[in-house]
Order: sequence, then C-alpha cells, then structure tokens
Amino acid sequence: MTVVLKVDDIHVYYDNIHALKGVSLEAHEGEIVSLIGANGAGKTTTLRAIMGLNPPRSGSVTYLGRDIGAMRTPDRVRERLVLCPEGRQIFANLTVGENLRIGAYTRKDHGQIKDDIEHALSFFPRLRERWSQLGGTLSGGEQQMLAMGRALMARPTVLLLDEPSMGLAPLFVKQIFEIIKRVREEGVTVLLVEQNAHAALAIASRAYVLETGEVTLSGSAKDLAANPEVKAAYLGL
Repeated sequence: MTVVLKVDDIHVYYDNIHALKGVSLEAHEGEIVSLIGANGAGKTTTLRAIMGLNPPRSGSVTYLGRDIGAMRTPDRVRERLVLCPEGRQIFANLTVGENLRIGAYTRKDHGQIKDDIEHALSFFPRLRERWSQLGGTLSGGEQQMLAMGRALMARPTVLLLDEPSMGLAPLFVKQIFEIIKRVREEGVTVLLVEQNAHAALAIASRAYVLETGEVTLSGSAKDLAANPEVKAAYLGL
C-alpha cells in the first residue's frame, strides 16, 4: 500500500516543555488510522505538527513522498492535507453556507465548488436545512458536521480529524462515525484522534497509542482492541 503520510521521529516543544518525544507513524492510501491516548498525551500536538502549526524541532513529516517541513500551513491545505480541528472552530457569525465556502478558500477550480458543496451536503443533509442559519446557532452535533463539511470542501487527500465526537450526544456520535467511514470509502485517508477509543478502533484499520508524547503501542486496530493493556486503560474493560 502507498504511504501518503509519514511522521518520522518528531520532537515538538512548547517553550521548554518536551511535548512530543520522537513520535513516528504512517498512514496508507485510503485507510483510517486512529491515534488514541489520554488527555495530554500529545495527540492534538501531533496533528498540529503535521499541519505545521507547531513545527517539530527535529524529525520529519513526509506527505505524498516529499518532506513538507518547510511548507507553510496554507500551502499544505492547498496540497490537500487538511485538519478538522478540536472544538470545531467554525465561524459563529457566518452562515452555514458561508462556512462551507470558506473551506474552499485555497482552491482555484471555482467552477467545481458548487458541485462540491452539493457533495458535502449529501454527507450532512441537516446542513441543507440549516443553510442560512448562523453557525453559532447550531447544536454541537450540527457544528461538528459543519466543521467536517468545511474540511471536505478542501478536497482532502489526507484528513486529520481531532476529537470529532467530543461532547456530542450518542446519536450524533454514531452519525459522525458512519460519515467518517463514508469519507474513507471515497478514497480519503483519515488520521483520527479520538478519546472514544472503542468507536475509533472499531472503524480503523491500524492504530497507535500515545502516552506522554511517545508512541507506546501500534498495530492493527483489531489487535489493539484485544490488547489487555489497551482494554484496561482506554476501553473500560
């Protein structure tokens, strides 16, 4: 399988705090890879490092076969490496439609954007009903759908999803995970950071466990879900 994203021995610091201590992982074309771990383990920092928001002090990030360490974050988005951030971070004072259009801000194929809005709405029919509503008036689940729809408007080759189910009602959680599977079925590679380890491992092909800035376990999602340490620490079993 083609490796589309490779993180090799990255070290990230916040001032003098050593947040990531040699993290390495990879994602293959068209798979879901889950990154699980406790709060503060470094999961979000890993995604931010991949996007160039917290550049590694050492180590490398390779995307589609080339080192992107010197690439600006907007250029990574133009190359279809896209982050759907923790906490949704939609534009509360803009409508649903305006939020979706902003997701395409790096694109030059303007004639295709209307079709892609329709495609995004096919994933999230509820957003069509809320088209003219301000983002800040949506429920938490609807805001998460909007954040994911906005990310899809950048036509990602690799989609980084940071805690998509956080704070959502169970019905919305189920819908979000079904949509993640649909996104992957369309050929998008997904790197999923998720506290709901049970749900994350259920849809992933491979997974990594992060503890205090280091990868401590990796393997097939099925094997990790059966691992006694993972069961005890993250699955409540």
